[in-house]
Amino acid sequence: MANNVQLDERGYRKFGMRDKLAYAAGDFGCNMSFALKGTMTIFWTQFMGVGNVAMSTMLLLVQVWDAINDPVIGSMVDADRRQYKRNKFLQYIWVGSIGLLVAGAFCFIPWKSAPMVAKYIMFVAGYILWDAFYTIANVPYGSMLSLITNDPVERAQLSTWRSVGSQGGNIVTMIALPILIYDASNNLMGERVFFIALLMGLIGFVCFQFMIRNTVVRVDQNIQLKEDMPKFNVLKAMGNFFRNRAAVGATLMPVGMFIGVYGVSTAGTVLFQSYFQNARISGFVNMLSMLGMFAFMPFVAPIVKKVGKKEAVTMGLIVSICAYVLMMVLPITPDGKGLALYVMCQVLAALGNGINSCVSWSLMADAMDYEEWKFNERNEGTTYAMHSFFRKLAQGIGPSLGLLIMGMLGYDGTLGAAQTMQTQMNLRYLVPCGYLFAGAVQLIGIALVYNLDKKTLGVMQKELDERRGSKK
Repeated sequence: MANNVQLDERGYRKFGMRDKLAYAAGDFGCNMSFALKGTMTIFWTQFMGVGNVAMSTMLLLVQVWDAINDPVIGSMVDADRRQYKRNKFLQYIWVGSIGLLVAGAFCFIPWKSAPMVAKYIMFVAGYILWDAFYTIANVPYGSMLSLITNDPVERAQLSTWRSVGSQGGNIVTMIALPILIYDASNNLMGERVFFIALLMGLIGFVCFQFMIRNTVVRVDQNIQLKEDMPKFNVLKAMGNFFRNRAAVGATLMPVGMFIGVYGVSTAGTVLFQSYFQNARISGFVNMLSMLGMFAFMPFVAPIVKKVGKKEAVTMGLIVSICAYVLMMVLPITPDGKGLALYVMCQVLAALGNGINSCVSWSLMADAMDYEEWKFNERNEGTTYAMHSFFRKLAQGIGPSLGLLIMGMLGYDGTLGAAQTMQTQMNLRYLVPCGYLFAGAVQLIGIALVYNLDKKTLGVMQKELDERRGSKK
């Protein structure tokens, strides 16, 4: 069968479906752990009995550490000049996948009778352990996209398939978790989460191994090929990130999304628990956010060729913002009619966000090329790690701030599904407010900051191809 493999002009296996499936499997593996983060606040406030302020503080602290950890790992990867049998990025992913087998479960140890101080220690220690292995796997994984291919359309396809893997992981957790962890009274059955996390760690490990064994690196990450290559300078690499307008714009988008959407994710769960009185269907409704991605998947390549990534994402975000405004003003009541209106708004927003879901990761791959174009050097690990740093920071600020606001609006974790009517109504408006904030920041990031429109991207790729050819 190996004799039938088609090779490109450089002797590598031609880019194709095998690459897409392998890259998708990598993010599916990541999301077997990452998707569980959405359950943490509910688990620790409703099942373990940790207060809103304490939980909010711990979320922020561990996420700040999480954010700092990413540039450290990224610079470590870039500074690593050793030769590996596979590839240094794939080697780090392999190490991270081993730890993620069990690390995610340590965030959900169901010791409900433990002293409160012990609970604080359990949460922080478990999260730090999980985060260390997740970062070792995820930062190199994100950097790989720019090395598998340098073709803009193929990168858009890889980005789409990464989103397929990511959303596939999300679908599993969105549908299965609410059914498995909530009882008929919409209250959390916390003991089950630990064992579910162990199972998901095993699934993730298998996915990572598939990705590692089926990935081909086609782009030379060492742009400077001389033996006297200067020593890697982490401060300079970080400085290049902030001068890289494309990277800053591509980073601002997920920052807005994480602060807004993740900030109200717990509020959304409680909304289904108490307002709509049906926690078990929350996963099915949340899954609607993926409809747009699957709707646009077959058309990504022609859309990118004809319209351009920046242009298409901008138009889509305008549609999603309109959907969030409707969610705010329509009479979404706690009955079937109100739920139908809520679902309608979610579908419209999903369609608006569809093309963004497909190409968002390729925006950062193009930003890494932009750094080479402008500064004549590549620092994939550091550039992606800085991107990840701000994503992780937003992932901490969003849920922490959201939980504080929920507390100000009357949320009491000890009440579970029995929140007061006023609290329920407050959360009904908090959710669309968070979505609207996210949409607005994303639009600013892509429309006003990100500077690689279709024309500029074409010029950049042409000049880079000429520059790389002259170095051979």
